[in-house]
Amino acid sequence: MKKRWGTILQIAATYIGTVVGAGFASGKEIVEFFTVYGLVGLISILVSGMLFIWIGTKMMLLSHRIGAYSYEELNTYIFGEMVGKVINVLTLLILFGVTSVMLSGTGSIFEEQLGFSYQWGILFTLILCYAVMIKGLDGILAVNSLVVPMMLFFSFLIATSLLGHHDFSHVFQKEEPQVAWKSLVSPFAYVAFNLAMAQAVLVPLGKEIKDESVLKWGGFWGGIGLCCMLISYHLALSSLPNVAQFNVPIAEVLEDFGSFIHILFLIVVYGEIFTTLIGNVFGISRKMQKFFVISEKWMIVGILLLSFLISQIGFGSLLGFLYPLFGYTGLLLLFCIAVKQ
Repeated sequence: MKKRWGTILQIAATYIGTVVGAGFASGKEIVEFFTVYGLVGLISILVSGMLFIWIGTKMMLLSHRIGAYSYEELNTYIFGEMVGKVINVLTLLILFGVTSVMLSGTGSIFEEQLGFSYQWGILFTLILCYAVMIKGLDGILAVNSLVVPMMLFFSFLIATSLLGHHDFSHVFQKEEPQVAWKSLVSPFAYVAFNLAMAQAVLVPLGKEIKDESVLKWGGFWGGIGLCCMLISYHLALSSLPNVAQFNVPIAEVLEDFGSFIHILFLIVVYGEIFTTLIGNVFGISRKMQKFFVISEKWMIVGILLLSFLISQIGFGSLLGFLYPLFGYTGLLLLFCIAVKQ
């Protein structure tokens, strides 16, 4: 029984760790999708939580039942042979791009927050990523089992520290009709974008786990964890006036919390980016092994080097171009998984 629950918690942690990334860590993503909408944004977070539980679990179950080795098999099953090929090529290209975004993000943390070289930050991350990736899926599960509890603790710390010290009345203000209408789309767009990335890990994870009930409970608690983190960040960010103007809004919330919280924040941000990074590299590696007959170690080296070259474009430029494109692809994936029997 202990081993079963250990596996469930590992799945939940891996689900959470794969979904959260640079946008979540900075708070910018949460502001744009939820916080600017006040009360309706809070309701949208609850809808997102239900979608994460439903669609994320269903993705793993479908992968389990068809024995999908990578996201390619799942997309082919869902969209058919012709459309599936287009979706798979697009997914591969964007996964490479998002991997480069995450790699660039780690360089920015080292440069802007720690005073080290941007390139040294990326090099450190590449070495760490390779050390984890040679362990395969077990390495990803282990890292997420370590990092995700820190994320949850940090979210809880932010929420409890702000309660009673800030005015949250504007969170519950009624929004203008046109603003409320836009917010109705936000939970679907947010979940679609994140699950489009998460399939790189959730699909092979669904195949590897033999017990369907373990997958169901793992997906359930993963969705609950994501929902709780979103709510805590949302409430914290809602305490800021004109929150939409900040590039890293969560840093504004924490500026008076002292050096310990600042260091913890940096560790959590790096961890959130790193878990998404290794998930993407794992998904790309699974895909590319079908085309190249080389060892897995050299495949990982090749993927990391190519991602390094793309990362030289810069964090902001990559983010602005790739994320909207991946969002549209994710909406199609979200709809098709929802209606698939």
